[in-house]
Amino acid sequence: MSWPSHPIEERSWNPRQRQGSRADRTLGRISVSLPPRIADLDYDPIGSVGRNHEAALIAVARLEAEFGAQLAPLADFLLRSESVASSKIEQVDAGWRAFGKAVAGGKASDDAKSQLAAVQALIAMVEAAGTGPLTLDGLLTAHGLLMAPDYYAARDSGRLRDVQNWIGGSDYTPIDASYVPPPPELVPELMNDLLAFTNRTDLPILAQAAIAHAQFESIHPFTDGNGRIGRALISAVLRRRGLTRRVTVPLASVMLADTSRYFTLLDGYRDGQVDEFVEYLSIGTVHASEAAQESARALADLPARWREIVRPRAKSADETLLSVLLDTPIFNADTAQRLTGTGDASTYRALGKLTESGILEVLSESQRNRIWAATDVLAELDALSAAIGRRTTDHLR
Repeated sequence: MSWPSHPIEERSWNPRQRQGSRADRTLGRISVSLPPRIADLDYDPIGSVGRNHEAALIAVARLEAEFGAQLAPLADFLLRSESVASSKIEQVDAGWRAFGKAVAGGKASDDAKSQLAAVQALIAMVEAAGTGPLTLDGLLTAHGLLMAPDYYAARDSGRLRDVQNWIGGSDYTPIDASYVPPPPELVPELMNDLLAFTNRTDLPILAQAAIAHAQFESIHPFTDGNGRIGRALISAVLRRRGLTRRVTVPLASVMLADTSRYFTLLDGYRDGQVDEFVEYLSIGTVHASEAAQESARALADLPARWREIVRPRAKSADETLLSVLLDTPIFNADTAQRLTGTGDASTYRALGKLTESGILEVLSESQRNRIWAATDVLAELDALSAAIGRRTTDHLR
C-alpha cells in the first residue's frame, strides 16, 4: 500500500564546541530526515499482509482468552520478558540473577537497574493506555522512569530533546550517521501528530501499532531511550485498542532474534515500505503469542511439580510459599515472612527446604537483604526469548 517516504533536507550544522576528527570539526552541513504527518492517513493491509495481520489478531486473542484471566502471574512474567528483551536490543543485559536482585530491592548492577526501569516504564505506558488516550505526558512520565537509574541522563529525563541527535557514525557529529532524525524544533509538532494517529480507533490494530512504532523511532524524540519507549508504544497501542487486557505480547524477542533485519525494515519504512514492516510485526506477533502460550503452560505446571518434589505438610510454611511462587518468584526475607504468615524460624526452615530441593536459589547472601528466586520461573524468561528467536529464524529459512 502507498505510504509517504521521508524527505531528506540539508541543514546547517553549528555545534556548541568543535570536537573529534578534522572531518567532525569542519562539518558545516548535515542531511536530516523529515517524517511526514500521518495523523489523518489511512492504511488497509491486503494480500499476504492482510492475511498475516488477521492471523496475528487471532493469536493474541487466543493467548488472552486461554491464559490472560486463568493464569494471573503470566501478566507480570510477560511484562518482564518484553522489557528484558527490549533492553538487550540496546546492549543492556544483566542476566536474570542480577535482574532478580534489582526486582527485590537488593544491591544490583547498573544494567540490572536499567532493565528494571524498563519494566516500570512499560507498566506505566500499558496501564495508562488501558484507562484513556495515549498522551505526551504519559510518554514523558514513562521516559522519566526509564532513565531514572542513569545519573548522566538526568537533564534530559522525561522531556523531549532540544538538540539534534543521530544514530551511528561519530560520537561528536552526524558525519557518517546511519540515520539523522528531524531537527529538535520539529519534534513537538511531530509527536502531537503521532499521538493523534495512535489514538484513532478506525485503523487495523496491529498495523496501527507497527506504524506508530516506526514513526516514533523516526522522530527519535528523546536524547536516549527511544528504542525501549518506542517498543513499549506497541504494547500500549494494543492495550489502548482492547486487543490485550492482561497479557503483553513479547515482541521485543522477535526483534532481538535478528536486530539487523529489524533495523533494516525500520529504514525501509522511511522509504515508504510500510507493508513490509506491518507484515514483519504481524508474523512476529504470531510467533511471540504462540511461544508465550507454551511458556504459560510450562508455568501452570510448575506448582504441581514443586509439590511433588517437596511434599509439604498441609498448611505448612512450605506449602504456603509454594502456592505463591508464581505470583512472587523473587523476594527477600521480610516478604517471605509476610507471605507465610509465620515467625522467622518457620519461614527460614521453609526457605531452607525449598532451596535444598532446587526450587529456590539464593541470589544474594547479604545478611541485611537476602534474596531468593524461583529458579524455574526466571529460567523460563530465557526459555521464552529463545523459543521466540527460534521461531523467528526458522521462518526466515
